[in-house]
Amino acid sequence: MSESASQPPLNPGQVQPVNLLGMTRAQLAEFMASLGEKPFRAQQLLKWMHHRGVDDFEEMTDMGKALRAKLKTVAEIRPPEILRQLDSKDGTRKWAIGVGGGNVVETVLIPDGERATLCVSSQVGCSLDCSFCSTGKQGFQRDLTAAEIIGQVWQAIKSYDGFGAKKRIVTNVVMMGMGEPLLNFDNVVAATDLMMDDFGYGLSKRRVTLSTSGVVPKLYDLAKVSQVSLAVSLHAPNDALRNELVPINKRYPIAELLEACRHYIDCQPDIHRVVTVEYTLIAGVNDQPEHAHELAALLKDFPCKINLIPFNPFSLSDYSRPSKNATRRFWEILTKADFVTTVRTTRGDDIDAACGQLAGEVVDRTRRNARHVLRASQGKQPGLPEEIKVMNIP
Repeated sequence: MSESASQPPLNPGQVQPVNLLGMTRAQLAEFMASLGEKPFRAQQLLKWMHHRGVDDFEEMTDMGKALRAKLKTVAEIRPPEILRQLDSKDGTRKWAIGVGGGNVVETVLIPDGERATLCVSSQVGCSLDCSFCSTGKQGFQRDLTAAEIIGQVWQAIKSYDGFGAKKRIVTNVVMMGMGEPLLNFDNVVAATDLMMDDFGYGLSKRRVTLSTSGVVPKLYDLAKVSQVSLAVSLHAPNDALRNELVPINKRYPIAELLEACRHYIDCQPDIHRVVTVEYTLIAGVNDQPEHAHELAALLKDFPCKINLIPFNPFSLSDYSRPSKNATRRFWEILTKADFVTTVRTTRGDDIDAACGQLAGEVVDRTRRNARHVLRASQGKQPGLPEEIKVMNIP
C-alpha cells in the first residue's frame, strides 16, 4: 500500500498517521521537534528503520514507553507492498511492488560477485516516451513518494533477511527503473539522501547513481543539493537521431544537456567525478561505425565513461538487438579513441528484468499505452511516436 492508497475512514478529529519511512534526517528532526522531542530521536528512528528494518514502534526499546505510545498515534512506518517476486536463473531478482490504485512498479536486484546493484523506480510509468523503452509505452500515472522509493531498498533487503547482516545485501543503487527521476525531484532527492546517510543505508556517493534522459533545468537544481553519481541516457551522437529516440531532446538538445552535466560535475567536491554516458545499441539505427566515430567526436574533452547497452526486445517495439560483431566493433572504436567503455551484460531477461524491459502495471492517465497497442495491432512501427506529449517538464 502506498501513501496515496486508500485508508480506513478516520474518526472525527483523528489525524492521518504520517509515514516516517521516507523522511530524511532533517525532516525527522523537525517532526520530532513538533512532538517536543530532542533532535537525536531522529537518528534513533533512522537506525531502527533503515539499519534494523523495524516498522513497529514497540520494538524501539531505547525510546521510552510514552514516546512510543505517542508515535503510534500520529505516525507509522509503512513500506510499499511486495505483490510478486521472480528469480532469474542468473541470480537476478525482480519484485512487483504495489503502490495503490491498481498500480505496480518494478524493482530489480542484480548480484555480481561482491557487488549487488538495486535498480529502483521513481514514477508509476514514465511521462517521457523514449522509443526503445518498455516503461514509456505503459504511459504515466503519478510520481512515487519518497517512502515508496526508499521502500524499494527496504523491501529488497528485507526479502533476503539482510537487516543486521554483516554482508551488505545492496551495495549499489541506480535510479534507472521506471520513470524519469528528475521529474520527481524532491522525492528522489530525499530518498537518495537516505541511501547516502550514515544513519540510513550508508552508501558511498559513488555507489548511488541517478540516471536522467536530460531534464536540463533540474540538473542545475540537482547540483545545488546532491552529490549522487550522474548518468545520462544519450543513445545518439546527434540531435536528429536523438529527437527520434529520446523525444525530450527536442526541448533540451545535446549541447545543452552536456553543458548541464559538466556543470553538475564541476560542482562536486570530488574532482575525479565523471558522467556515465548510457548508449543503447539498436540494430541498424544507432550501432554503425559512423555513429561510434561521431559519438567519440561529440564526447572528446567531456569527463565521462561510456556504457554500451545492447537493446533488449519487448512486445511493443520492432527494434532489434545488435549483433555481437556490431557491438564489439562499436566498443573497439570508442576504446581506440581513449574512452573507458564497457558493454552491459544482459541480466534477468528471462524474467523481463533487463535494461529497458521494466513495465509494471500502470493505470495510464495519458492514454499513451492504448495508442501504442493500437499502432502495434495495425502493424505500424511503434518505436517512433507520431505525437510527442511530455508531461511535467519545466
